[in-house]
Amino acid sequence: MKNTNICILFLMISFGFALQSCKKETEIINANKSNTAITKADSTGIDSGEEYEEPDEDPAYDFPKTGKQASDFLIEPDVFEIQYEAEGDLNNDGLDDIVFVRKDKKSKMDSRSVLVLLQNKDKSYRLDKVSNIAMPDEYTESGYKIYETETISIEKGELDINLYGIGPSGNLFSTFKYFGNQLLLTHIETYNMGAGSHQSLNYDLVKGELTQEIINTMKEEMPSEEKTFHLKKEKHEFENSAPDQIIQDAYKVIDRR
Repeated sequence: MKNTNICILFLMISFGFALQSCKKETEIINANKSNTAITKADSTGIDSGEEYEEPDEDPAYDFPKTGKQASDFLIEPDVFEIQYEAEGDLNNDGLDDIVFVRKDKKSKMDSRSVLVLLQNKDKSYRLDKVSNIAMPDEYTESGYKIYETETISIEKGELDINLYGIGPSGNLFSTFKYFGNQLLLTHIETYNMGAGSHQSLNYDLVKGELTQEIINTMKEEMPSEEKTFHLKKEKHEFENSAPDQIIQDAYKVIDRR
C-alpha cells in the first residue's frame, strides 16, 4: 500500500511538471510571435526600423478627406478643439499647408491627434497624414503637465514640434520632412539638466548619427565632452513616430557602448 501511494504521488508530481513545461513552452511561442520584428528598406537604404507597425489611425473617428479650412476636419467641435495650428508650404508645391493638433476639451488625459492638411490649387485642403503619437501626452497619469511650452511650426518645408520643459522632462525637438509622399522624422534634439551635469542629444536619423554632449557642472570651468555615434539608419514615418520613445531607444544603444 505504501509503495502504491508513492507511485501515485510520483505520477502526480510528474504530471504537474509536464503541465508547467507545456504552459511555459506556450508562453515562449506566444512571446516570440508578439516580438517578431518585420523590417523594411527602401531604395535609399534607410531601414524602416526594427519593428513595423500599422499606421496609427484615430480609433474613434474617420476624418473627412477634404475641407475648406482646418475646422472642417475637427469633427464634433463641442468635444474637440484645435490646440495648436501652423501654416506653411510643407510639401514644397508653392501652396501653404496646415498642420494642427486636436485635443479633447474636457479630458486632458486623452491622447492628441496631429493632422496634416495639404492645400489644393482651388484653395481647399485634403487630409494627408494623421498621427496620434507624434505629439506626446500633455499630462502625466498623476495630472501634472509634462512640458511648460509646446509649439509647432512649418519652416523651409519642415514641420517642427518643439517641447520645452524644466526638470526631468527637459526639451524635446523633432523635425519632419516630406520625401515623395512620405512624411518622415529626420531629426530629434533633446536637452536635459541633471545633478552635476547637463546633457544634449542631437540625432540625425537620415545620416544615422547621434551626437552626445555632456557638460560637467561640478567644475567651475564646466568642461564638456562630445561624442558621435553611428547608428543603423532607420525610416520613421510621421504616422508611427513617437520621437520621445525613439530617442530613448537610441540612447539605450549608445549607453551600452
